[in-house]
Amino acid sequence: MKLINIGFGNMVNASRLIAIVSPESAPIKRIVQDARDKGALIDATYGRRTRAVIIMDSDHVILSAVQPETVANRFAEDVSEPDEEEENNER
Repeated sequence: MKLINIGFGNMVNASRLIAIVSPESAPIKRIVQDARDKGALIDATYGRRTRAVIIMDSDHVILSAVQPETVANRFAEDVSEPDEEEENNER
């Protein structure tokens, strides 16, 4: 299981992630409000401004204070690095 840092030491499972989007548009604001109403919203901003909305395959919506590009770069770095266990198994 690969975990991605979404800020302030909070992590999400990379394999369950569907989308990382900006919170500015009306459709995303609706998704956030619907998740809040359902009780499926996780606020990981620590009181700071929401800069990224992370949508998971479990219908949970996570708010992050980190830019979407930063989270995406962390995801890309995590995916491109081979797992240490895989390296050890190959030897």
